[in-house]
Amino acid sequence: MKEDKATHSATWKSPSNLAIVKYWGKKDFQEPVNPSVSFSLSRAYTKTTVSLAQKKGSGFTFYLDNREEPGFRPRIQKFLDHVRARVPLIGNHHINIFSTNTFPHSSGIASSASAMSALVLCLADLQQQVSGRHHLNIREVSALARMGSGSAARSVYGGWSIWGRIPEIPESSDHYAIHFPDEIHPVFKTLHDDILIVSGQTKKVSSSAGHTLMNDHPYREGRIIQARENTLKLIRSLKQGNMDDFIEVTENEALSLHGLMMSSMPSYTLLHPNSLRIIREISDFREATGLPVTFSLDAGPNIHLLYPHHIEEEIIAWEKRQLQTFCEDGCIIRDRVGSGPEKIIDTEG
Repeated sequence: MKEDKATHSATWKSPSNLAIVKYWGKKDFQEPVNPSVSFSLSRAYTKTTVSLAQKKGSGFTFYLDNREEPGFRPRIQKFLDHVRARVPLIGNHHINIFSTNTFPHSSGIASSASAMSALVLCLADLQQQVSGRHHLNIREVSALARMGSGSAARSVYGGWSIWGRIPEIPESSDHYAIHFPDEIHPVFKTLHDDILIVSGQTKKVSSSAGHTLMNDHPYREGRIIQARENTLKLIRSLKQGNMDDFIEVTENEALSLHGLMMSSMPSYTLLHPNSLRIIREISDFREATGLPVTFSLDAGPNIHLLYPHHIEEEIIAWEKRQLQTFCEDGCIIRDRVGSGPEKIIDTEG
């Protein structure tokens, strides 16, 4: 075998996810201080191919959209160092990573969740190929993904998932996410998520920095209690199809997240004036029409507009008429609850 020749390869696509109950604050190594609940998206995903080359020493090369991207090396190197003991092939091969996203960077979609979960799925697949094992333990994959990006722990599942220990859910864990353990009401299986791009600029404060600021936050303990209560209320609403409770929890969590940012020390604000205008429009529209539309926010200015499938036509017409003007270049990315990661089989040749 010639040096550098690929010995094995694997390709996976893995989705981003949107947390309704927010993960905000860490303990130990990449463990959450409170539980979070999210759903995986359908159209917003990362597709990654990892190939192994037998050569002297080990290392990796990372390509994004077919271009080598050295700027991502420190984070990937840190991740590989952390999981090396659990994925032995890392120390025995040179790893070539080829990645691409279906959505733009800084679009309000968590690219680290989809990217790290796709990378881990490829590495777990390759470790199986190398060792001859044939069982992919999804909770082990979730635990590994968490080490690269906390929210990636949830992206290894389709539909709804929970990450973080909560006594009322016996199998829940701070180390990995679990698939939602109970039946979801049909209205939440086809939930739409239209992402209104208020600003495509990279945010001034990273999520990692925001998590760190929670360590000494004056409202830290209150936030932990709030998140636990909202988790239980959200779970009940997802099972019962209670849209009113879902809206209440969703908006409370979104605004609390940004309230925590604004009340941290030092404080910072990621919302834009148009973010607030859209939030007001949503509230006014819901009150005027009675339609069950709500919003969520991640750590940025862009709005996730959430609504059930059966009112899609009315919502899209309203977006074009009333909301698109507040979006940068009129940009709206339309997505919905997805079915989770998928292994891509090369059928060529």
